[in-house]
Amino acid sequence: MYKTYETGFRSQRMSIKEKLMNISFWYVMFICILAAVGITMLYSAANGHWKPWAVNQLVRFGMGLGVMIFFALVDIRLLMRFSYAFYFFTLLLLVVVDVTGHVGMGAQRWINFGFFKLQPSELMKIALVLVLARYFHSVPLSTIESSKGLIQPLLLVLIPAGLVIIQPDLGTGLMLIMTAGAIFFAVGVQLWKFGVVFAAGIIMAPIAWHFLHDYQKDRVLTFLNPERDPLGAGYHIIQSKIALGSGGVFGKGFLNGTQSHLNFLPEKHTDFIFTMLSEELGMIGAVMIILVNFCIIAYGYSFAMKSTSYFGKLVAIGLTTNYFLYVFINTAMVLGLIPVVGIPLPLISYGGTVMLSIMASFGILLSVHINRNVTVGKE
Repeated sequence: MYKTYETGFRSQRMSIKEKLMNISFWYVMFICILAAVGITMLYSAANGHWKPWAVNQLVRFGMGLGVMIFFALVDIRLLMRFSYAFYFFTLLLLVVVDVTGHVGMGAQRWINFGFFKLQPSELMKIALVLVLARYFHSVPLSTIESSKGLIQPLLLVLIPAGLVIIQPDLGTGLMLIMTAGAIFFAVGVQLWKFGVVFAAGIIMAPIAWHFLHDYQKDRVLTFLNPERDPLGAGYHIIQSKIALGSGGVFGKGFLNGTQSHLNFLPEKHTDFIFTMLSEELGMIGAVMIILVNFCIIAYGYSFAMKSTSYFGKLVAIGLTTNYFLYVFINTAMVLGLIPVVGIPLPLISYGGTVMLSIMASFGILLSVHINRNVTVGKE
């Protein structure tokens, strides 16, 4: 069986030229448009200066393009073969973070290499999708339909999610669970099982409340009533809404946002950059960014539908859902529709690990598209 798999691997191998010719031009173009907008807004956030954010973001995006092309050229069967190894390596990094990780902004989420701070939870978003896709690709439908067959994939989800939540990083932990939930739904897990999990979550919510950190409780209470502490916990979201409203339809103009440039808007270069963009470019600019993101998400799901391999379908669904959650959570957060969590807006917010992990996921999605007609055997 192993020899047959190796023979099939060699017989369906494409040349680099063939792979490059099969890259989706429009998909890459939409990615570049978002990155260009992000660099431009970081230039504005620094009051018309390239330093300290815009130039770094430009360099990171350049590196990210290289990472994206690299993964796009990787055979999808290699991604499946090394999915477990990548998962357990990333899981080890999460353990290292929880034990001796770098502390920043009250959370222990990074491994400090001196020249670069790595956030393993971002890598886990990719690793979890790959390992779940391989598991469900390799087992029969009867295993998925049985409750016993879901124990292993549930453990694959809950262990890293738990390690991330105790950093603490509740937002990323929930993203891992929701992305996994999309894959579970795609493979045909019965709806009543989702209902049981949801009901259990409702029942456990009062107990979980007591385990939340004080700042996490403040975020929930502030979401319910931002005016309860307007100069403290509610300051971020109040200023965000003021900036959003003041931009109007056409915006105040590039470099002319008062809330951001007078430093009323906190975290304007990271989590709340969409608010600054809306103030300067108005509702039209904000809607255009949402539309470009919609196109990227639509392309991702179309890659899933066109893939002839089950592994490729699940990888595309998982990574696209992960990207959708980034966009939805960040925009809903700054609009005051959900509590504030530390989830950036991909390609626009300033950040290193997120940029590289998102570009890697785009590369894997392109690999799924390029290898859409390649047969992926069960190992």
